[in-house]
Amino acid sequence: MSLMVGSEAESKVKGLLERVEAHGVQMVDLRFTDVVGRWQHFSIPVEQLSAELFSEGLGFDGSSIRGFQGIEESDMILLPDAGTAFLDPACRIPTLSVIGDVYDPTSGTRYSRDPRFIAQKAEDYLKSTGIATKSVWGPEIEFFVFDDVRFHQDEHSAYYFVDSAEGAWNSGRDEQPNLGHKPRFKEGYFPVPPTDALQDFRSGAVRKMIEAGMRIETHHHEVGTAGQGEIDLGCTTLTKMADTVQMYKYILKTHAREQMKTVTFMPKPVFADNGSGMHCHQSLWNEETPLFSDPKGYAGISDLAKHYIGGLLKHGPALAAICAPTTNSYRRLVPGYEAPVLLAYSQRNRSACVRIPMYSQSPKSKRVEFRSPDPSANAYLAFAAMLLAGLDGVRNKLDPGQPADRDLFHGNGSHESIPTLPSSLDAALNALEQDHEFLLQGEVFTPDVIETWLRLKRTEEVDPVRIRPHPYEFHLYYDI
Repeated sequence: MSLMVGSEAESKVKGLLERVEAHGVQMVDLRFTDVVGRWQHFSIPVEQLSAELFSEGLGFDGSSIRGFQGIEESDMILLPDAGTAFLDPACRIPTLSVIGDVYDPTSGTRYSRDPRFIAQKAEDYLKSTGIATKSVWGPEIEFFVFDDVRFHQDEHSAYYFVDSAEGAWNSGRDEQPNLGHKPRFKEGYFPVPPTDALQDFRSGAVRKMIEAGMRIETHHHEVGTAGQGEIDLGCTTLTKMADTVQMYKYILKTHAREQMKTVTFMPKPVFADNGSGMHCHQSLWNEETPLFSDPKGYAGISDLAKHYIGGLLKHGPALAAICAPTTNSYRRLVPGYEAPVLLAYSQRNRSACVRIPMYSQSPKSKRVEFRSPDPSANAYLAFAAMLLAGLDGVRNKLDPGQPADRDLFHGNGSHESIPTLPSSLDAALNALEQDHEFLLQGEVFTPDVIETWLRLKRTEEVDPVRIRPHPYEFHLYYDI
């Protein structure tokens, strides 16, 4: 049942046990990701840690995890991956956290709905095609930092309230004294302190991420008022990056709580300002040779890269169900807030769903950026789905058409012929239901995963939002 076999695996386990002793670790936290993308965990005292744990695993109740098992088949096994271990910066008790893989104890095989398994299968499938040996990923993950959040819903009332000392709406609040320097709506990009009041907050989070073994490139305030920020990750391969995204979210949230703040990756928590995206930079490589570069091609990209883009654009509506997977995602994906909705590609152009960055002409820097995803996505599933869409484009030599080298956020109808993303989660799920054969290639996604995803999203998100009165409806209709 173990993936930890051979001398390399033994070396990782030995190294981990040495780290435990060297750092005075007292607890070991074992983690996995559920279907919708939330980290789950349980802990053991360090005295229970042994080499056998990495070959035998530990049992847990899969029926209590959303999207996993029924009560009659609840026993599951978590097998920790020693290569993922990091010293947890959020715990006061010295704790080593380790990501694991989920197994079925009766068959001894990997569990089909384990998102990490899907990501690993996507990487294996890529190698099997002969197109490339690896894909490289670099998501730009945006978030909001609030000072207060309150929300409530029952049968006869509903409200939400978010607040930030940076919020433009607080420019007139009596703060005894109010010192001003609050970024206006859509004007939060790149101001220095004191307007950027969260410089030290982000720097503190970055230092924790680096201590946990993450590679960080930069951080900055984002466009939105009220504490929108971004911390950029150094690129790496698919599963490793999805692991890193989980660490990123965890460290930011726990760092915020320590500072008496709260971080959200909800795509659109503030009306009338930009939402939070997860712009996904991606490329294919043969070992150390980049495959997306051709100095003679449009924007310096190869035909292979153009076909990859063709796959992203063709399957864009279905991808939306996985890459923009919440009802709130479609509050962000509207014209006018730097969230692209038109399925087009272009160099340098942030109004297109696919942008080709032009910062460097180095072959290693050539990549495509899919700008529609947001950070509510399960990174394992989203990266795998985008890779499979791109590979479908390469395999079938899909033509993405002519680039849209113009402002797609404006244009007075000049781009009405360009296809658009779905305008709701319900429509995106319908698109996925009609177009998911590309996800089944190499048995990366399986029919039961697609069916589970559609069921969960419809019954636990689409329908509950659909059947409840919206507070704004009272403004529109109460006096009708």
